Amino acid sequence: MSAEFAPEVILHIGSFPVTNTILNTLFVDAVIVGAVFYLKKNIKKIPGVFQNIMEVLIGTFYDLTETISGENVKKIFPFFMSFFFFILIANWSGLIPGNGAIGLKGEEGNLIPIFRNATSDLNVTLALALVSVFATHIFSLKTIGIKEYLSRYFSFNPINLFVGILEIVSEITKVISLSFRLFGNIFAGEIVLMTIGSIFAFIFPLPFMMLEIIVGLVQALVFSMLTMVFMTILMTPHHQKAHKEAHI
Repeated sequence: MSAEFAPEVILHIGSFPVTNTILNTLFVDAVIVGAVFYLKKNIKKIPGVFQNIMEVLIGTFYDLTETISGENVKKIFPFFMSFFFFILIANWSGLIPGNGAIGLKGEEGNLIPIFRNATSDLNVTLALALVSVFATHIFSLKTIGIKEYLSRYFSFNPINLFVGILEIVSEITKVISLSFRLFGNIFAGEIVLMTIGSIFAFIFPLPFMMLEIIVGLVQALVFSMLTMVFMTILMTPHHQKAHKEAHI
């Protein structure tokens, strides 16, 4: 683990710096892709433990998404689950034993860990938030049409125009809140574990690790569910919006 705010550079490919959070991102991607291919190759009518867990998890979240988003579930659900699995695995990857102990020697004699939680890098969480918000607006345009979409933000009615300006500001704050909430919680947990681990070697850090397991799960749920709710609201026409927001 690292106390540095910015990710550390492990190597360069040409002029491109490869940081330890990029390596962690590739690791998380490899885990997800590997799990998908494993399930595809070993799927059975009578599921094993891993297949059973995945079926229950995906089925539960699909039903939840369908309850909130209705007919848009098939568009929204892939993003919901992709964000959830990526963020969850990235959050928990920092708790793998020895994760912060394997690294390279820095110029100042300090240890630079090869892997660092991708979600403890603001660049990664900001990228996730931008993908979430841009995908939301693209789906909104395709679902309700450009006229209905623009009417949310622009109007000849001064009151509605003011509300539209507030809506635009809220879209900007969505990016900030999604990225900084995830980054702040994971980075803070990383610092706490590093501090406790440097003072107490064995039993004492365990409760803090259990807490970080819960925090990692909660943050993955918060990010993915907020994305799902934002998509649902923006994909709902004005005449249905009040009813949908009340239902959510």
